[in-house]
Amino acid sequence: MREAPTWRIPLGILALLAALALYGTAIALLLVPLIARWPALVQLPVYIVLGVVWLLPLRRFLVWMETGRWR
Repeated sequence: MREAPTWRIPLGILALLAALALYGTAIALLLVPLIARWPALVQLPVYIVLGVVWLLPLRRFLVWMETGRWR
């Protein structure tokens, strides 16, 4: 249990927001022009996968924010 404030939480939140902004911008600039002409039902699974992929490293990142360890 954490007893004192730590710099990791505000830094982690800022890093997470920056990473999500970069990820979203990269998807919007690089991928959307490639799949914009695809039928909507073909685009749907692509956007679902892209919307979930960013969650994969999130658990370890949140553990680091809370404990200072990656595992």
